[in-house]
Amino acid sequence: MTARLTEVERDGLVLDVLDEGPIDGDPVVLLHGFPERLTSWRHVTPLLHEAGLRTIAVDQRGFSPKARPKGRRAYAAQHFAADALAVIDAVGGRAHLVGHDWGSATAWAAAVMAPEKVASLTAISVPHPGAFMRSMIGTRQILKSWYMAMFNVPRVPEMLAKRRGGYFDARLRAFGMTPDDIERFHTEIEEYGALPGGLGWYRALPFAERGLLGRTVRVPTTLLWSDGDVAIDRASVDATADWVEADYELVVLPGVSHWIPVHAPHETATAVLRRIERSR
Repeated sequence: MTARLTEVERDGLVLDVLDEGPIDGDPVVLLHGFPERLTSWRHVTPLLHEAGLRTIAVDQRGFSPKARPKGRRAYAAQHFAADALAVIDAVGGRAHLVGHDWGSATAWAAAVMAPEKVASLTAISVPHPGAFMRSMIGTRQILKSWYMAMFNVPRVPEMLAKRRGGYFDARLRAFGMTPDDIERFHTEIEEYGALPGGLGWYRALPFAERGLLGRTVRVPTTLLWSDGDVAIDRASVDATADWVEADYELVVLPGVSHWIPVHAPHETATAVLRRIERSR
């Protein structure tokens, strides 16, 4: 019988993973976003297990204690994508890939780098990076992305996050997090020491491999987006279809916040299952 995974090593880093569900089921690799960890899938995975799927949720680099490299360059998109592909290799060489927020950006990049390893892609909240970057001109996206510049200021976000009930918490509330979500952020991210690594996603944007995020995807893909998302403008969502050269579906949830896997787990699982079924 195939052994359960608890860790995946790549390039000297060790990623923590949570391997659950029927071990002989089709594997689904789950990639969290910022500022969350693999526990953000806790309401989704039981629903996927009921459908016979095996889930492998990953604490990505910067979050896993033994995968927190120094320096901004270590957090460039191509490294996250290579990590995700290493997890797929550890599972058996091919898997369905699901990502939320920055996990979506990672999944998009992984699908570009090795489409033969990605059976299907479900991107949640964040559209194709090429569509997103182009939307910075002529739409409201650049105004909605103001926080990216703030996160690039050295040490300031980390200091703000230490103050419970302060500015950082207020911003998380504005983005749709509940008090329970914010408490989980403090215990699972800030106190766990994962915040600097999580911010690495933003701080390494200048070091992303040229052209990686501007190439079309050739695997069956679903984009799940919510119209209550204050971080992502609709323009880049609608433009994503132009960046997928395969079966593609856009699913829009009304009135849901940016935190779809936590706040709408049944809708998330339904979208993932539909994508997997269509891919078969």
